[in-house]
Amino acid sequence: MEIDATRGSVWKTMGRFALPYLCSYFLQTLYGMADLFIIGQFEGAASITAVSIGSQVMHMVTVMLVGLAMGTTVTIAQAVGGGKREQAAWATGNTVTLFLGCSLVLAALLTFLAQPIAALMHTPAEAIPGTVDYLVICFLGIPFITAYNIISAIFRGLGNSRSPMIFIAIACAVNIFLDYLFMGVFQMGPAGAALGTTLSQAVSVAISVCMIRWYHLGISLRKEHLEPQREVIWKLLRIGVPIALQDGFIQVAFLVITVIANERGITDAAAVGIVEKIISFVFLVPSSLLSTVSALGAQNIGAHKPERARAILQDALKAAAAFGIFMILVMQPAAPYFVGAFTREPAVICAGAPYLRGYIVDTLFAGIHFSFSGFFCAWGRSEFSFIHNVISIVLARIPLVYAASKAFPDTLLPMGLATAGGSLVSVLICLGLFRKLAGRDKREG
Repeated sequence: MEIDATRGSVWKTMGRFALPYLCSYFLQTLYGMADLFIIGQFEGAASITAVSIGSQVMHMVTVMLVGLAMGTTVTIAQAVGGGKREQAAWATGNTVTLFLGCSLVLAALLTFLAQPIAALMHTPAEAIPGTVDYLVICFLGIPFITAYNIISAIFRGLGNSRSPMIFIAIACAVNIFLDYLFMGVFQMGPAGAALGTTLSQAVSVAISVCMIRWYHLGISLRKEHLEPQREVIWKLLRIGVPIALQDGFIQVAFLVITVIANERGITDAAAVGIVEKIISFVFLVPSSLLSTVSALGAQNIGAHKPERARAILQDALKAAAAFGIFMILVMQPAAPYFVGAFTREPAVICAGAPYLRGYIVDTLFAGIHFSFSGFFCAWGRSEFSFIHNVISIVLARIPLVYAASKAFPDTLLPMGLATAGGSLVSVLICLGLFRKLAGRDKREG
């Protein structure tokens, strides 16, 4: 069902789009969380670390693909908002052509580099074989990841966030079943986790393709729309590449933190890996706000209603602040229980709980700058998002985490708090960029 974001209650429109998207992202995140949770029931710290590191690398690949696909979502949404359905068809066809080629090259390249990537991550010696097995199998499944995400991007650009939720819900159930089968019954360890993930992604793509055959997209997609058009591809990349690079830098920061933790030993490495999974789950709300603001805001930009796009941003900021404060308050007493859900080793729980208590503060600031990033994308100014993220990562997040690790070798709490410092820098930069964009809008108006 398509949503017209240019009329009606802003809160109601955001809710109708954001809730299915949030459910989709939640279910997609369950892929990695299910792998880590289930292997923690059957294996020790080495296998937990292998799946943690491998899934972090795969998460980086996935979010960069999602970021690149944001160019499709925004381009289609602007076209739909402006009533330009033929333009939306060209964006759809060229997206398929562009991403198909990229996914095959990426899968081949990363499969060849699996061993060096494990070494680059400073993977503990005990976890290297499992990490490499996990990466090789998942890298081979990159075309399935790509196919699912571009199909979802097309639907969301049309204002339909419900169909992608259906695709991933079925695939997630398949993934959990296969995880228990491969890791529990067949005792395949990290390789079993990767195989379950890859096969379930293939199921997701098969379901989405079948659904497209009978779902009315609202655009007439013809064979010629698959022919590469320089102007169309340039617009897709101009919006998508900065977002992909931004998301890549964010994941690089997470990976650097993982490397820093790996150097502290297997216990801290496992603890940080578990907390990163929990945080990735919590960050579903900020991420859904980013996509909601970008997709719905773009429709209004295309319909020449910038004031309504700003209203969407304002409501997203309120939701982000409320959610961030709520999570900070909840997680302080509950951190050991959340970490304990993923492992039975007391040392890992003891190390992970303080890290989670500190890291959760990042939820507040991240929700705010994610919302601003969505607004910038809606205007086609995704380079703003790239700028503030790179500056905050290079000048704040990584240096602060490294300094905290060296200064406090006996606890992970300061490392957790240091992550919020980077997001605070992003918030401050976003405020300045927003004023610049708003000033330009007033002058043009």
